[in-house]
Amino acid sequence: MIFLQQVVNGLMLGCTYALVALGYTLIFGLLRLIHMAHGEVLMIGAYTALVIIGYLHGNLFLALVGTMMVTAVLGITIYLASIRFVEKGGHLSPLVSTIGVAIVLQELFTKMFTGEKIAFPETLAVKNIQLGGVTFSTVQVVIIVIALACMIVLYRVLKGTMIGKCIRAVSENMETSRLLGIPVFRVVVATFGIASTLAGIAGVLVGIAYHSIYPLMGIEIGLKGLAIIIIGGMGNVVGAMVSGLLVGMMEIFSVAYISSSYKDAFTFGLMVLILIWKPEGLFGKRADTRV
Repeated sequence: MIFLQQVVNGLMLGCTYALVALGYTLIFGLLRLIHMAHGEVLMIGAYTALVIIGYLHGNLFLALVGTMMVTAVLGITIYLASIRFVEKGGHLSPLVSTIGVAIVLQELFTKMFTGEKIAFPETLAVKNIQLGGVTFSTVQVVIIVIALACMIVLYRVLKGTMIGKCIRAVSENMETSRLLGIPVFRVVVATFGIASTLAGIAGVLVGIAYHSIYPLMGIEIGLKGLAIIIIGGMGNVVGAMVSGLLVGMMEIFSVAYISSSYKDAFTFGLMVLILIWKPEGLFGKRADTRV
C-alpha cells in the first residue's frame, strides 16, 4: 500500500511537470528554440493566483481563469518583445533575449514580493479519501484532474481543430505553410498563448501542492521541464506528457526509498543517459508537434 501511495504522489507531481514541459514542447516544435523565460511565466501564474485568492478574495476557479488570461497575454508579449525581431539572427539571439527577460521578471517580482517564500492561501478544504488502503487528499485529486484535463484538451486541440492542424503544419514546414495560405504569425502567437497558459496553470497547481511560492521557483521547475522534453524528445507532445509523469514518479520514489537529496540527480542523470543512448529522446526521431 505504501507503494501505491507513492504512485499517487508521483502522479500529482508528474502531471505538474508535464504541463510545464508541454509549453516548452509546443514552442520548440514550432520555432526550434528554447524559451528560457517559460519558467518565469509559471512563477507569475502562481503570483497571479496568490493575488486573486489572497488579496481579492477570489476562489480557485477565478484564480485559474485570471491566471490563464494573464499568462497568455504575458507569453504573447514576451514573443513580440524578445523573440520575433531577433530570431532572424539565429537560435542564439532569442535564447539570450529570453534569458534577459527571465532575469528581469525575477528581479521585478523579488522587488515586489521579496525573495522569501510566501504562503499560498488555502483554496480547498483538505479531506482524505480512503480507497483500497490508499489515501487521496482532495488537493491531490484536484491537481491530477486539472492537469490531466489540460493534457486531454491540448491533445484534442492539436488533433482535431483547425488551429491544431495549423500548428502541426507550421511545425512541419513554416515556409510551405506560409505559401499555402496559413497565417503563420497568428499561429505562432496562438501557440505562445497556449504554452504560457499551460505554464500559468502549472504555477497555480504548484502553489496548491506546496503551499508556498517564491520569485525563483521558475528556475528549478523550468530546468526540470527542459530535462523532461530532452528525455521525451524535443518537440514531441506525447513524449512530454509521458516523460513528465515518469520524472515525477522517479523523484517521489527516490525521496521515499533513497534520499531527498538525490531526487534532482536522478532526473538529470536520466537526461544525460538519454542523450548518450538515444539523443533524439524516447519518442520519435524528429522534433515536431505531431501527435
